[in-house]
Formats: sequence, C-alpha cells, structure tokens
Amino acid sequence: MPRRTPRTTLDRQRTSRRLPGFLKTASVCVLVAGLLSPFSRSAVAAPDTTAASDHCGGRCSDILPPGQNGNATLAQILLNQAFGTQPAHAEDQLGPYAGLATGYRGLTDATVNTFFNDASFGVPADQVASTEKPAGRSDVTIVRDKKTGVPHITGTTRYGTEFGAGYAAAQDRLWLMDVFRHVGRGRLTSFAGGAPANQGLEQQFYRNAPYTEADLQAQIDNAVAHNGARGQQALADVKAYLDGINAYIDASDSGRYFPGEYVLTGHKDSITNAGTIEHFRITDLVALASVIGSLFGSGGGGEVNNALSLLAAQARYGVEEGTKVWESFRERNDPEAVLTVHNGERFPYGTKPADPQGEALPDTGSVTTEPLVYDRTGSAATATAESTSAAAAQTVLGSARRGMSNALVVSGKHTAGGHPIAVFGPQTGYFAPQLLMLQEIQGPGISARGASFAGLSMYVELGRGQDYAWSATTSGQDIIDTYAVELCQDDHHYLYRGTCTAMEKVEQKNAWKPTTADGTAAGSYTMRVWRTKYGPVEYRATVGGKKVAYTTLRSSYLHEADSIIGFQMLNDPDFVKGPEDFQRAAQHINYTFNWFYADSQHTAYYNSGDNPVRASGVDAEFPVWARPAYEWRNWDPAGNTADYTPPSAHPHSVDQDYYISWNNKQAEEYTTAPWGNGSVHRGNLLDDRVKRLVAAGGVTRARLVQAMADAGLADLRAEDVLPRLLQVIDSAPVTDSTAAAAVSKLRAWVTAGARRAETSAGAKKYADADAIRILDAWWPLLVEAEFRPGLGTDLYTAITRNLPVDEAPSAGHGPTGSHAGSSFQYGWWSYVDKDVRVVLGESVRGPLARTYCGDGSLAACRDILIGTLKEAAGKTAAQVYPGDEQCAAGDQWCADSIVHRTLGGIKHGKIGWQNRPTYQQVVEFTSHR
Repeated sequence: MPRRTPRTTLDRQRTSRRLPGFLKTASVCVLVAGLLSPFSRSAVAAPDTTAASDHCGGRCSDILPPGQNGNATLAQILLNQAFGTQPAHAEDQLGPYAGLATGYRGLTDATVNTFFNDASFGVPADQVASTEKPAGRSDVTIVRDKKTGVPHITGTTRYGTEFGAGYAAAQDRLWLMDVFRHVGRGRLTSFAGGAPANQGLEQQFYRNAPYTEADLQAQIDNAVAHNGARGQQALADVKAYLDGINAYIDASDSGRYFPGEYVLTGHKDSITNAGTIEHFRITDLVALASVIGSLFGSGGGGEVNNALSLLAAQARYGVEEGTKVWESFRERNDPEAVLTVHNGERFPYGTKPADPQGEALPDTGSVTTEPLVYDRTGSAATATAESTSAAAAQTVLGSARRGMSNALVVSGKHTAGGHPIAVFGPQTGYFAPQLLMLQEIQGPGISARGASFAGLSMYVELGRGQDYAWSATTSGQDIIDTYAVELCQDDHHYLYRGTCTAMEKVEQKNAWKPTTADGTAAGSYTMRVWRTKYGPVEYRATVGGKKVAYTTLRSSYLHEADSIIGFQMLNDPDFVKGPEDFQRAAQHINYTFNWFYADSQHTAYYNSGDNPVRASGVDAEFPVWARPAYEWRNWDPAGNTADYTPPSAHPHSVDQDYYISWNNKQAEEYTTAPWGNGSVHRGNLLDDRVKRLVAAGGVTRARLVQAMADAGLADLRAEDVLPRLLQVIDSAPVTDSTAAAAVSKLRAWVTAGARRAETSAGAKKYADADAIRILDAWWPLLVEAEFRPGLGTDLYTAITRNLPVDEAPSAGHGPTGSHAGSSFQYGWWSYVDKDVRVVLGESVRGPLARTYCGDGSLAACRDILIGTLKEAAGKTAAQVYPGDEQCAAGDQWCADSIVHRTLGGIKHGKIGWQNRPTYQQVVEFTSHR
C-alpha cells in the first residue's frame, strides 16, 4: 500500500470562502467553463514495462517534491486557491519527503521506500495508471504509474523516444518551461506581469547572459559543428523533443486543457479560447540552459568585491600586514578544510602567484555598479521596484554563488552487501512547480531514469542507467574573471588591443499591465547592457586615475549549449560501462559541478567545467588589465574560446573509501571562488558521520540515509563551534543568572545532538527551542563583538560582503530568499573557530593573521561572549523571528520552514526545515552488465 500522507505533515492555512489574492476577479462562469472541459489520460491496461536491463535489484530509490504534475487547468487552479484541493500527483511526494525528518531514526532498508519512490525501471502491470501514444504515434508510448504519475517513455525509434520526452515534459511543466524561456531572454515581466519578484528575476539573469537571438542560435551551431556524429544526434534529438512539446501545445489548446496560468495572465481567453501559446523553438532551450547554468553551474566572479576588501585591509594595517590579514580571511587553501578527494592528491588551480602581474585595483571610493535598468515608467519607477533591482544586482555580482547539493558515496569495501552505496542529489530550491521533473526514457541509445530541468529533459541529467547512477553538486571553482578595460573617447568606447573600440549596446524593453494573476500597475523599463569583447560591463571605476569599466568574462559565456554532449553520453548504455567512461562523459560538461558515480563494483568522482588557463602571474582573485599579456591563453574573443586545463588537472578519483560533498573544497590546492572553505564547513557534517560509518563497516542504504538526514537537521554552529565557545565561558565560574541559564540550555542542546528537530511529527515546535532561539540571536552579536573592534568598521563591513556572517534557516539568503531549506553554507564559523582556538591555546593550522576575541586575552574574550550571550538571551522570540508574509512574529518553526515558491497557480503547504537535496537518489546496484 502506498504510504498515506499524514495530515500533520503539511502546514495548511485555512482559506477564506472568498477567492483570495490574484483570483478575486475570476468569475464563476470561468470556473464552470474550466470544469466542463477536463482532461485525463486514458487508463489503459498495459504489460509490465520492465524490459530494459535493470541491475539495481529493487535497491534504487528517488524523491522529488512536491509532485510530478506541474500543470493545472484553470478550474484546478481556482479550486486550489479557494479550497486547497490539489491536482492529481501535484503533491504526493511532499509528505514522504517531509516525513523523513522525524522518521529517519528508525529507518531500515525495508522501509527506505516509505520516504522515497521505487526507482526501478518500468512499471508493473498492476501499477499502470495510464498508457498513451502521444499524437497517435506508433513509435513511442508514455506509461504513467499509479503512485507518482511519473512518465515512463519507451520508444522504438530515436525520434519517437525524444518526441515522447518532449510531449511528457509539456504535459507536466509547460507553464514553467514558458516562464523560464522568457526569464532567459529577460522578458518575464512582459509575459507574466510586473511584480517586483518578476522584475528581480529577469534582471538577475539578463545581467549575466544578455544574449541576442543570433547568440542563442550560434550556440546550437557551434555545439553541433564541434562534436561530430554526437553533435548531429543531439540536434536531431532536440528537434524531435521540440516537436513533442509543440504537439502537446496544439493538442491542449484545441482540447482546452492547457495550463490555466495562460488565462490568468491574459494570453488565452477562457470563454472563446482566443489567444496563442507560442510554439517552442530551438533557441528557447538555449535560453533555458543559460538560466540553469548561471544559477547552479557558474563558479567565480566577485573580483571587485575582493579588491575592495583587500584595499580596506591595507588601509587598516598597511599593505604588507593588510595583505596577510586579507589572505587569512580568504582561506584559499586552508589546511583544515574538509575535502572531497581526501587521499592527499593535489590539483593546483587558482593558487596565489608568487609575483602577481597585471592587477587593476580600483582607486578608493571610485567603484560604482553599472546600471541595468533605464527609462522606468509607471510601477517600475517606484522605490520598491528600484530596491528590487539593487538586490538582484547584488545577488548576481557577489562571489558567494548560492550553489547547493550534497553527496555521500561509500565504496563496496565498507558496505554490508559488498556493493557501493550512494545517497546524493542537487539542492535546487523549492518551487511550485519544481524546476526539475522525473522521467524514465528507454529507446535506441538511451536508457535512464531520473531528474532533468524542465524544458531540457531530452536526456536525464541526474539519475540512473541500467547498472550505474550519477549525480552532481555545485563546485564553484573560478571560471569567471574580471577585466579592467581602459576607456577612450567616451564612456562607451574602450581600448581593445590598442584600438579604441565601441562597446556593443544590447537592450531588452519590457512593458506590462495588470492581469488577474498579477495586479501590478502598468509600467515599463529598458534593460541595457554594454558588452565588450571581455564580457559585459559590471562596474565603473578609476585605476590610477584612469577611467575604466570592469567587465566579467566566464568560460561558459556563449557556451551553455555545449554540455548537451556530456548528458547524451551519460544516458547512453553503450558509452557508460564503468567509472572511466563516466568521467569521460563528465568532461564534456562545462558547468562547474562535482560529479559522482556508483555501480555494483566501483565509485568515482570528477570535477567538471572549462577552467581557463590564465596568463602567468595573473591572480584570479582580483581584476586585471584587459591587455594581451593578461588574457587567457589562446583566447579567441570571436567565440569566447581559450585553452582549458586538461582533465588530468581536474580533481578526480576512482574507488576512494568514501566521497562526500556539500559544496566544500574539492582537493588540496584547488581554490574555489566562494569564501568560507575553512576549518568549519557544512561538509564537515557529512564527513564526520560518513567517516564513522566507514570505520565501523557494514554500511547499509538505511544507515547512509540516516547520516544524510541527521546532518540535514544539524545546526553547524552548535555542533562544531559552540562547544569551544562554551569552553571559553567555562574558564571561570558563570555568576550571572541570565548567562548561567543560557549556558545550561545551550549545553543541554549540544549534548542532545545540536539538531533543529521537532519534538514529534507535526508538532511544529522544536525540542531545545530556547537554546535554538538563543544561538540564533547570539551568533551575529558575538561575531560583530569579536571581530569589529579589531578589524574596524570599514574592513569588517567589506569582508561581510565577501562572506555573510550567518546563514541560519530563518535568514533570507540565496536566489530564493528565506524559507529555502539550504542553510549553513556561508558564514563566519571558521573564523570564530580558529580565533577562539588560538585564545584557548590550541594548535591551529592556517590561523588568522591576528587574534581578535578579546585581543587574545582569554578573560577579555570570555567577557565578550558573556556580554553578548546575556543580550541574546534577553531577546524574545518575536524579536529573533520578526515574521514575514509567511509567518507570524515569534513562530520559530515557521520561520525555519520550507515554502515552495509559486511559479504558477498551485500552492502547497509549508514543511519543516531540512537541509537536504531537493531531488535525491538512494542507490545500491547488485550486479553489472
């Protein structure tokens, strides 16, 4: 029997009898019209579809909340908004996913699928919910299972297989795909409305990838031209996939079962069916890929912010000492950092040059951010709209790319069954509908099940093949550099190899008016980017008195489509037959990812991305002059190609005892762009647990899931830093009653495991709630009191722009803001840890250049901790958790909770906080071809 979702799992708010929010103006006639034209797939009996070779033996599982169905008719949307009812399979994976947080402790291998789906190939005959021949084709069948509604696509021809994949994608995510093809072109507001969130989203991505239609087409042409037969096959696959999408658009339009958002946004008329849903083109898929690559697979940038914090350090301490202080906070290659490749192998990249060359540091106070938005009218000219633009720019330009995801992979030498076990998946945020979608594809040259980004699902991007599985985490190595182009003639001409050259102006004009879905008043603006051969302009400044524009150049710019070849290979059972083949496939993916692999005998790892070979002496941390001597080796601006480091120089490994990754450092001497890879990182939460399992031996699927789930509830600050803070406090008796009570609660929490865990399923209240409140209030206070006096306000503020002080679950962070699940990736935990250990007299490898807490005095440091702890303990829950549009002030559980952010008309309830992948696999193959 499928597990029923407990009513206490999801947090639902009572809905008023009125149609709320954007649906207030929807008429009853519209609702009735929608109900009179429902669409349901035919439930046709079908034979068991397990014909594909499957070597998992029932030990492959996966999960992707909230549910497979991301499309809803107008009637379904209205019913959801009014009464909370859900379309079939829109939410049936959310309960099991949420339930793991309170159910993992008693987990066994036999109960894993209480919280995951069976990810075996095929659908047993008695579990077939529907069978469909899309567009009446005889060469492809889409079978959907009863439990989750996942499409199982089986084709007898390659074209038919890909046609079916496109058709199924549109069935499940058409509206979302349409949203993101417009995001990728910077046209979201004109399509979906001028809400501030829509403005911020399109601005965020347009600044990174201001492509013209010619640019998008050139990417396709280039990927095909440079990849021989595989390139031609990819082109054929994409065209068949598009034909499938467009066939569904036509069928749903004529049958009037298309997504209801098209009516609510004014693109279709619910009564007459007037209006158009535009067919998809091949360039739409490149626009989609540019969004995904920018969000999850584009490491680097932030060189201007790095320069500003370095200059602040030098102003505070002098050039020599200030540089030492800056380097100690940067932690480029911290010897205490947790590593994915932990066998001692070194992979030097992005290391500090002995004699830096070509640096172009800005003059103090001269840096300004390049404007993106011009000619605002109407609602685009409000203060809210302008602050949204500023926030979007800060998100894009910071080096703290909010890449997420984790992986735990254990060699068969340490498992109970003698086969490798993997628990892995990407943290892609929580959306409704979800960015990813599940599918199984079986056809000539393709055999896989797993997740793909909607609109890019011609292949499975993360999942399993016949006898192997793979997944990825964001890696963050630096493939983005900042160049200082010297201006000439005026602000829009620059010196390119000695010639005064005009910048290229690229614009996107958007206008919107109120709709049923988005009542934002009419408005418009123009997004304008100035492009140079060294990339788009991001800042203006002076360097040594000379006017410059700072541009950013990334190796994947104009190359987002290239990675299609690597994904094609991963889906091909004739290509991937072992770990070396897997690594060769991953080498064709130019996004910055860590890739993990497991079959019945081997495990493997490979770090992908086009890592440019920099000129000798160039320090990738800072801006450099845009001159031939400092360009990437053999860089050709016409197609943005260069020399890249060979595969052997990328961190890689086969059959290490175990691998973990939670966006931590990959290997010794391999520098990543984000700050914070020091002695305390959330990767330690996985490494500590998996290391203990491996030492004990006999690892099972259930035990590895438990390790992941336990780490997913842990408060990194409490587990890895708080014990030493208490050690400082305990260096003398605590005589203040307020402080003593707080210390007692914090110590009890640490002893209990330092988890942010509910007292019981559905309780919506944390065990150790007071201790959690105290630490949430204390951490920012103690960090500022510990470091600001020594660093000074200017330097302290500058470093916080490189690395935020905190990333607790209730904080607003990342591209999705608060309620996003992912937490503790970026913060000052290593700085506090190293500093306090020095004060305690402990040995510290890679210490900070100076001691800050109490200027090195244990007594003075203790006074700082006691003073800030008393202040924190006195803060009420309402002060610590002030409330937002989702939660009342003081509601601690709600402040942490995960919210699926609506990208369409269907809403879902909140679930309790977990720090884990959105899509996740649990795999143990028992045999091999």
